[in-house]
Amino acid sequence: MKTTLFTKNFTLLILGQASSLFGNLILKLALSMYILEITGSAAIFAGLLSAATIPTILLSPLGGILADRANRKTIMVVLDAATGTAVFCAALALSSVNAIAVIGTLLVILSVLGAFETPTVQACIPQMLAGDDIIRGNAVVNQVASVACLVAPTLGGILYAAVGLKLVLYASVACFLITALLECMIQLEPPRPRPHVSLFSTIKQDFVESIRFIREEQPEILNMLLLTALSRFFVMGITIIGLPYLVRTVLGLDAACYGFTESLLAVATIGGSIAAGLIAGKKKACKLALLLESLGLCILLSGIAFVLPVPVMVKYLVNTAAFCGMQVSISIFSILAVSRIQQKTPNHLLGKVMAYTSTITLCAQPAGQLLYGLLFDWFRHTVSLVLLPTGAIVWGIGLLDAVSSEKAAKKP
Repeated sequence: MKTTLFTKNFTLLILGQASSLFGNLILKLALSMYILEITGSAAIFAGLLSAATIPTILLSPLGGILADRANRKTIMVVLDAATGTAVFCAALALSSVNAIAVIGTLLVILSVLGAFETPTVQACIPQMLAGDDIIRGNAVVNQVASVACLVAPTLGGILYAAVGLKLVLYASVACFLITALLECMIQLEPPRPRPHVSLFSTIKQDFVESIRFIREEQPEILNMLLLTALSRFFVMGITIIGLPYLVRTVLGLDAACYGFTESLLAVATIGGSIAAGLIAGKKKACKLALLLESLGLCILLSGIAFVLPVPVMVKYLVNTAAFCGMQVSISIFSILAVSRIQQKTPNHLLGKVMAYTSTITLCAQPAGQLLYGLLFDWFRHTVSLVLLPTGAIVWGIGLLDAVSSEKAAKKP
């Protein structure tokens, strides 16, 4: 059967996203290195990044409204051009005297622009594709992001060491402008014109309409949003905070071991996105509850390794396998959940619903990281008391969702 996945529009979108992701990643890497060099504190850059996520969380719902009201192609072109302009201005203004102020301002501007771009891009995919191609399309987007995360930091580090911060910023500008040029060639149907009302009335009307749709017409979407938030809360806390802590502090292994595990996780993420693409179109759809149960089992496996009296390297290998399993499960889960939300949402509500998805995810991740940072500190000598209950909770959530789905399916 001939695939309709790589249409002209979707190919241009993927190429643009690849360029934009690469530009973003080398930009963030170079800025973090520069801040570390001039201040000697990684916490300062981490604080700037954390503060910069606030505009994205607050403005994402407005970004969703704009994505449903305006031409999505125009929004993407303007936002990427604005991002390139902001980075270019920052490069011109940057000096060792004003570095913190300039970089902080730039990160806030990028956060504001990202709040409008993310729901727009996510809303474009189901407008370009249909049916199971939406799942395959999201899988490709995930693969591109994973490859970029694997390659860009290394290349960005080499580029920063060779030419310095300003030239890296200019390279990032070129990436964003290339993205804008590629998006100019995308052809999308503009939204249907709606009666003109005041800005406040528009925001209120769109917000009420989208919330009613999720709560009353498609409660399954609300369930998937909650499951996505819970999975991100537990997995990001365990992975981002727990993995380096477990490998370096608890097991006492060197950075090379941690780097090896991180590389395998990137490969596992790519593998999960490929698996999600292969699942699309299967007669028996993969259940999200099953993925949550497997996620819980992987976390339990990690905890069990710290209970058994086995050598350190055995614990390390078991945890590496467990974390790779988590990464595969969460990758498939995220792609399928987002795709199903997109499939069930009409075009005129896509931007708003996808904005809720990204907002919930953005709120869940830092909350999970904060909680697990505290938990691993409190139970540093008995980390199994963190991992085993977490695994049991995630597995239980998956089991409860499976039971409730079966009951709902039996109802006439």
